[in-house]
Amino acid sequence: MDGAARPARSVRPKANLKAAAVGAVVLLREWLKAKRQYRKPAINREPPHRLIATVERYLPRRVGIAATALLLLGSTAFGIVKGGHLQEFTIAVGNARNALANSAGFRITSVIINGRKQLSQDEVLGIGGVSGSSSLLFLDAEGVRDRLKANPWIADATVLKLYPGQLQIDITERRAFALWQEGGRLSVIADDGAVLEPYVSRRFLSLPLVVGKGAETHAKDFLALLARYPQVHSVTQAAIFVGERRWNLRLKDGLDIRLPEHDVGNALAALSKLDKDDKLFSRDIVAVDMRLPDRLVVQLSDDAARAREELFKDKKPKKKAGDA
Repeated sequence: MDGAARPARSVRPKANLKAAAVGAVVLLREWLKAKRQYRKPAINREPPHRLIATVERYLPRRVGIAATALLLLGSTAFGIVKGGHLQEFTIAVGNARNALANSAGFRITSVIINGRKQLSQDEVLGIGGVSGSSSLLFLDAEGVRDRLKANPWIADATVLKLYPGQLQIDITERRAFALWQEGGRLSVIADDGAVLEPYVSRRFLSLPLVVGKGAETHAKDFLALLARYPQVHSVTQAAIFVGERRWNLRLKDGLDIRLPEHDVGNALAALSKLDKDDKLFSRDIVAVDMRLPDRLVVQLSDDAARAREELFKDKKPKKKAGDA
C-alpha cells in the first residue's frame, strides 16, 4: 500500500510576535495620549505677567480666600461704624460673651461694698457699670475702678474679683463740707472744692455757706480759722470771697463785716472782743469796715444816722439875742 495516497495536512501560518508587540505598544500610547487630552484640554492663553507669576509662586496657598474673608470683615466693620451702630454692636457682643461666661458658672452671685455713706449700693454698682448680666470672668476691674473714681462723691476705690462669683468694692467717700454759691447757682462741695452735687437737698441745708468765685477752694482754711472764734462764728450766715483775695462776713441779722486781706485772725479776735465788751453786733449798724489796720469804721443804719444827727442838733448851743 505504499503507492496508496496519504491524507493531506492543513498548514497554519506562523504568527509574527514581534509585529504584534509593536502594534500593542503603539495602541497603548495613542490611548494614553487621547486620555490626557480629554482630561486637560489645551487652552491657548498668554503667559501671566512676571509680577503676577512671582506672586503666585511665593504667596502661601489659600491666601486669596483669607484676603476675601478679611475684605468682607472690613466691609462689615465699616458699615457698623458708618451707620452709627458701633455701641449697639459692642453691647451685643458683650452681652453674648457674658451670657456664655454666666452659663459656665461665672455669674456674680455676691456683692460686698465697704465704705459707702452717702451713696446706696445700687448707685455704686450703677456708677461702676456693673449690671445683673455682668459676669465676673469678663468684668474689667480697672475700668470699674476708673468709673467709680470719676464720680465726685468717691475719692478712691478698690475692686476685687473673688472667683467664682463674688465681687468686693471698697470706696472712700468725700464728705459734704459746705454750700457754695457762685453766679446764682448753689452747689454742695467737699473740703477740697470738688462739687459733689449741683443742687442742694434738704439734708445739706445746715452746712456753712460760702459765696463768690474761688471761695470753694479757699473755704476750708478760712472756715477753720473762723471756727476758732465762736463769738463770731455762731452769728455768721455766709462768708463772701471778694475779688478772690479777701473775705466779708454776712451775719444773721444782716450786718456786714469787711475783713482785711491780711492778719484775718487778729481782726476776728478784735471783732469778738468788741462784741463781748460793747455788744457790737446788737448795735443799730449795717457794716463794720476793718480793712484799715489803724482804725475801725462803723456804718450806722439810716434810722441810727438820723437819730445821731438830731442828737447833735439838740446839743448845739443856741445863740443869745443881741449876739453878733
